[in-house]
Amino acid sequence: MVPDIPKQDNPRAPSSAEIADWIRERIRKGRFVPEQRLVEVDIIRQTGGSRAKVREAFQRLAADGLVQIEEFRGASVRTASLAEVKQIYRARAALEGVSARDFTLNATDEMKQRLLELHKELDACVEMRANDRFGQLNNQWHRLLVQGSGNEVIDELLQRLNVPIHRLLFESFYHEDRLRVAHADHKVILDAIMAGNAEAAEAAMRRHIEDGFVTLTVIETELFGPGTHSIDAATI
Repeated sequence: MVPDIPKQDNPRAPSSAEIADWIRERIRKGRFVPEQRLVEVDIIRQTGGSRAKVREAFQRLAADGLVQIEEFRGASVRTASLAEVKQIYRARAALEGVSARDFTLNATDEMKQRLLELHKELDACVEMRANDRFGQLNNQWHRLLVQGSGNEVIDELLQRLNVPIHRLLFESFYHEDRLRVAHADHKVILDAIMAGNAEAAEAAMRRHIEDGFVTLTVIETELFGPGTHSIDAATI
């Protein structure tokens, strides 16, 4: 979680990266909603950042696809088409598939043990219906695979591939039944890694990410009906 960085509690002015993280977390939680203008003076007041750093933060978020910047209107939380989200998921499937393969070949025993521990914690979340905690641990599980792969280029690219989705989609994505399906995928990936089967690990990860996109499209139809073509911004 990105902590609040109020001016009075922060003797050091925050960097543009810290301000970007602060905004990103509020987008994810739905505090900043799609098409809402991000008012510079308000963010300066809340974060203690300078005008220059806030503007740099907007540029960072625009590069990540979470914010759009328009002349004379400034920055606002953006929406994304379903076609764009599909492209992001296809890229993620390829990159995370390679990461799973390379993790199998390159990860240390300590990293593989940590992956097992995370898997057990995810098991417990499914049983206790701890959806929010599952989401947090799921991110750690995927990040560990990328870090353990040893491929810094893929690591950097994936950090930029945020998937914009509506807050309602985010909540529905982590519904109990969907958690069980997603975690069953994790088990297939984990078993391939522990067996040293890099090709199977890559294939299983690709299927897992691609199934995630299918799940999003199903949820969107359930919530908003057929014919929906855009997904509002929050990250998953």
